[in-house]
Amino acid sequence: MLKEGCPGSTEIRSPYPQDITCFWCSANNEIWSDETETQCKGCGKKITRDPAPSCLEWCPAAKECVGAEKYERFMQACNRRDK
Repeated sequence: MLKEGCPGSTEIRSPYPQDITCFWCSANNEIWSDETETQCKGCGKKITRDPAPSCLEWCPAAKECVGAEKYERFMQACNRRDK
């Protein structure tokens, strides 16, 4: 039996909620595993995090694997991280 898709992209294609603490007010916020930013429910400021290393950074089939919108959003976050 063949697997559907690349196992390295599972987190991107099937995101799950995670907790992130606001740097400014220490409020606990929910962020999805495929997101790199969210708005704090406590103070309203933007909370960002660096994306974890992923096969999307080097795989030639990445855009087709996870979809153009998610791919572009991930690569923009990587570009911010690398600056």
